[in-house]
Amino acid sequence: MTTELPLDQVRTLLAAVDEGTFDAAATVLHVTPSAVSQRIKALEQRVGRVLLQRTKPLRLTDSGRTVARFARQLAWLERDTLAELGMTPAGEPSRVTIAVNADSLATWFLPALGRVPQDARICFELRREDQDHTTALLREGLVMAAVTSSPDPVAGCSVRRLGRMRYRAAAAPAFVARWLAGWPATPLGELLTGVPVVVWDRRDRLQDAFADAVTGGTGAGTLRHHVPTSEGFLDAVAAGLGWGMVPQAQAAGRLERGELVDLAPDRPVDVPLYWQQWRLDSPTLTAAARAVAEQAATTLDDG
Repeated sequence: MTTELPLDQVRTLLAAVDEGTFDAAATVLHVTPSAVSQRIKALEQRVGRVLLQRTKPLRLTDSGRTVARFARQLAWLERDTLAELGMTPAGEPSRVTIAVNADSLATWFLPALGRVPQDARICFELRREDQDHTTALLREGLVMAAVTSSPDPVAGCSVRRLGRMRYRAAAAPAFVARWLAGWPATPLGELLTGVPVVVWDRRDRLQDAFADAVTGGTGAGTLRHHVPTSEGFLDAVAAGLGWGMVPQAQAAGRLERGELVDLAPDRPVDVPLYWQQWRLDSPTLTAAARAVAEQAATTLDDG
């Protein structure tokens, strides 16, 4: 027996979570709030699972995320089909939503989007997120593609390796003189514990992973500055607030000019990056994926 998902119910679920309340969804759908509630309840009965938490704002359950992702993919396919048939309003562009980490955004990713042919008429909507967490946005159906550190494909997605983004442990010369006196004669691992460090946010583990490797597991210490922008992070390290793992591509000029010191020239940290996207036959998504892969091949380390 095949269970079908009625399109009006699926679209209603998506409208409810996007708008946050039944009342707001009803306004968008031009129906009553009662009709919104009844459609979602009927959909939940059909699949035998709770799909929506009745909170403010409304929140999807794990099963609800699966259905919502299907709804977004369906809407995208419908938009693409209408475009190919010439049935969309004149001049209306396609929209591609992508999750990308800040360091990629600050270095190689925007030139990648610049490779997409201008006549493709694509509007990009970028969501900035750490590379270890971008797949969560894919699972929730909030983006169609993501630059991620995970090689494990999200359900319904394909994955392609892009290459490695190289990071260097760096600090300002004045910081080295004050906090790391004796280096490099004294091993870095003996000096790093308790030294100020710059991190992106409380989920950023890159500095800790490097510190664990050189100190034998004592971590990067508790004297931390949180700077959640790629450019600001690099500026904070250059200003001497702390040491930090900086993208080699972004910091190369400052390293060459002596504005930053490479604390471990023989120990770069490479973060593998992958492209995950919905497994859809979409010309616009294919064009974006091709451009990203081409730019990654010329910018990132081995793919």
